[in-house]
Amino acid sequence: MEWNDMKRLCRRFARILDGQGSVTENGVCVVERSRNLRFTIEGIPTRSPLVVPQLFSFERKGRTFLNLGETVVLQREVNPLLRELKRRDITVTALHNHWLFEEPRAMYLHFQSTDDDPITFAKKVAESFRVLEH
Repeated sequence: MEWNDMKRLCRRFARILDGQGSVTENGVCVVERSRNLRFTIEGIPTRSPLVVPQLFSFERKGRTFLNLGETVVLQREVNPLLRELKRRDITVTALHNHWLFEEPRAMYLHFQSTDDDPITFAKKVAESFRVLEH
């Protein structure tokens, strides 16, 4: 894939996911955004991008694209989001915490798929994220 084609595809991917995208020198499209959630850690309010991230990427491997994602979720959002991702054939690979003593409880969900087009993945994720509060 030509460099300019990859950049255009990455911009489209980022628009669907409502984030900021860039292509690394290794040809990986990375999209970042933050959820609008308020957390405290050890009683201290934080808006750190380490606490409220949503990250997505894709890279081409032959004719297939490897698509990856991670998002912070509130505990009450876990099951609805799991259902939505699975319903769209996106594989959930991990669910875990990153921090201790945070309020509300923050969990981090990782997911992946392989598709002929990363735009398909972006649309499926955007549809699935409708169950998230913000």
